[in-house]
Amino acid sequence: MKGILGRKVEMTQIFTENGKLVPVTVVEVLPNTVLQVKSLGSDGYVATQLGVQDKRTNLVNKPETGHFKKAGSAPKRFVKEIRNMEGFTFGQEIKAEDIFTSGEYVDVTGISKGKGFAGAIKRHNYSRGPMGHGSGYHRGIGSMGAIINRIFKSKKMAGHMGHQKVTIQNLEVVAIDSLNNLMLIKGSIPGPKNQFVQIKQNVKGLKALTAATLLNRNAKVETPVVETVAEEA
Repeated sequence: MKGILGRKVEMTQIFTENGKLVPVTVVEVLPNTVLQVKSLGSDGYVATQLGVQDKRTNLVNKPETGHFKKAGSAPKRFVKEIRNMEGFTFGQEIKAEDIFTSGEYVDVTGISKGKGFAGAIKRHNYSRGPMGHGSGYHRGIGSMGAIINRIFKSKKMAGHMGHQKVTIQNLEVVAIDSLNNLMLIKGSIPGPKNQFVQIKQNVKGLKALTAATLLNRNAKVETPVVETVAEEA
């Protein structure tokens, strides 16, 4: 397993050389710092703890300060561990191009957008009743089950919608811009703008595709030279 931490920036679209339009999400992947390496002998499982994006020291308590100081790193805003990730050393910096390549499939995990309190129809995709005035039932929650003076567990009702951990699988890495620390991932990923996400190796094991060649809009195109032939008198 391998992975890296990043921050969702926005969505945009790019073109390949053959004119195909590809919708992509731009993810800022600053160099990740290895804060802790967990092993089977000392911790009972294998994992690598990563941190990204510095934050002020006055926002960190004493235990966290000692943890970051031990790794020789500045305090990090987003810290996550990735299970079964090994082969990296304590305090090492990891970049996106060290982990992934263009054409590879990844799984992206983030916190979905919060929608507040929502009814059963919006939250669980229930069907509504007839909208005629005489029906008396329009957007109700439906049957509450057997009449035993209580509601069964896991009954789908109105409540807080969104703001949950969501993973979208098998998204293609279209391109990696190492100069600007950006990754272009095909399609949409969970969460609002500026939301931190985890980008991990896909668990379903889909093989990587051939990297698409993107259209370079800044490339200079040489204009053909047209020779004019003078007409004879």
